[in-house]
Amino acid sequence: MKKTAILLFCLAGFKMCSQTSSELIGKWILIKWTERGRQKDIHDYYKTNQVFQVFKENGLFQFIVGDKKYKGRWEISRNNDKLIIVSGVFTTVYSIALFDSERRIETSDGLGTFEYEKVR
Repeated sequence: MKKTAILLFCLAGFKMCSQTSSELIGKWILIKWTERGRQKDIHDYYKTNQVFQVFKENGLFQFIVGDKKYKGRWEISRNNDKLIIVSGVFTTVYSIALFDSERRIETSDGLGTFEYEKVR
């Protein structure tokens, strides 16, 4: 009985991880950026409001700012509370505050809190 319960718990964990990863796949637009409690002007910083994160199968990632594209890789921690993005020599770890199929809110030390909406 204990073995069955442990097996079911493990399978549920694997399903949750794959569900989170599958919900992340797609194009997300940055709609809000807060740093040290103050909202940042996305257009002022990036010189465009067209700031996207694109998550693809197999951990492929693309950061799009206007017409510029940067490639990288992504992964989600085992317990689904961290999003790790590696682009070039930079690795950024985000703590996931909210994540569903339509919206994400995540925080990175030194960078602030970012809110994204999924593009349909």
